[in-house]
Amino acid sequence: MADLATLKLRREALTLQRAAGVARVSYDGKTVDYRSVAEIDRAIEALDREIAAAEGRRIVRQVRVTTAKGL
Repeated sequence: MADLATLKLRREALTLQRAAGVARVSYDGKTVDYRSVAEIDRAIEALDREIAAAEGRRIVRQVRVTTAKGL
C-alpha cells in the first residue's frame, strides 16, 4: 500500500482528469487514451477507501428512507 500523500496525489490527478472530460489527447504524433468517466469514478472511490483506511477511518454509505401518509 502506498503512503497517504501518494494516495492523495493520485486521487487529485484522477479528479482533475475527470473534470477535464478528456478521453483522448494527441500531441507531437503521440496519442494517449484515458479511461472512461465510469472507470475514473471507480478508481476515485477505490482511492477514497484506501485513504480512509490509511487515516484509520471507515467510509459509511447509508440510505435512509422515511415515508408518511400525510395524515
